Amino acid sequence: MDKFVISGGKRLKGTVTIGGSKNEALALMPATLLASGKYRFTNVPDLRDITTMSKLLLSMGVDVAKDKNTLDVNTFRVNKFEAPYEHVKKMRASIYVLGPLVARYGHARVSLPGGCAWGPRPVNLHVDGVKKLGAKVEIDRGYIIAKSKRLRAAKISFDISSVGATGNIMMAAVLARGTSLIDNAAVEPEITALAVFLTKMGARIDGIGTSRIEIEGVDTLHPVDERMIPDRIEAGTFLIAAALAGGTLKLENCKPDHLTAVLGKLEATGAASSWAITG
Repeated sequence: MDKFVISGGKRLKGTVTIGGSKNEALALMPATLLASGKYRFTNVPDLRDITTMSKLLLSMGVDVAKDKNTLDVNTFRVNKFEAPYEHVKKMRASIYVLGPLVARYGHARVSLPGGCAWGPRPVNLHVDGVKKLGAKVEIDRGYIIAKSKRLRAAKISFDISSVGATGNIMMAAVLARGTSLIDNAAVEPEITALAVFLTKMGARIDGIGTSRIEIEGVDTLHPVDERMIPDRIEAGTFLIAAALAGGTLKLENCKPDHLTAVLGKLEATGAASSWAITG
């Protein structure tokens, strides 16, 4: 599809049920590599990125089955510790497997996302983070190769707050020996949801939802089930569309506290009185 053609001039009116968070699902799916067993995720959106991540995990020996908005993951038979370019090129979030693989299995071979050349790109934050946790890392023919018998705790301070790097390093640190500290951590709802999920698996994490996260490494974790939070990007898109077109739109399965920035801007335009939000 090259373009959308929108014939406007009509007010939007009705009720929309917001789907589950794609970005949370893309973090939790690789997190299953941290402990062998069966997981069930509900409220998972039916999107191409979810399919791409599923194919990546399948290539590692993980069993993945999706039925509507339910995703079953079984990590009993992980037998490959590589994320090949054919999968990673389609989605930068594939680099999320780096931390769990090196933390749990001591080895990871992950293609640079999108085939990007080594240089001052956000992927550096992921690589530098696992290095500080004690992994030996080299870049070889477009692949990040990381090895470690067991990661060790470290203090990591991000120059730039990064959702992906925060999630990746947090997943690596939960199995590292000692207590790690992440400063300038991302505080987006998806990172909070990942931290909550990891604690349900048995991780010890303090400072959840703040920019300073403390992680006491444990020896083992265990599988748990989880329901995805509502997708704040989808919700915000509908809110803005209704504000532009006028009318009244009601969003269901929505968390207003995940939309404070968007709601604040809408309130400044005088549009906020149009919304009824349930969560």
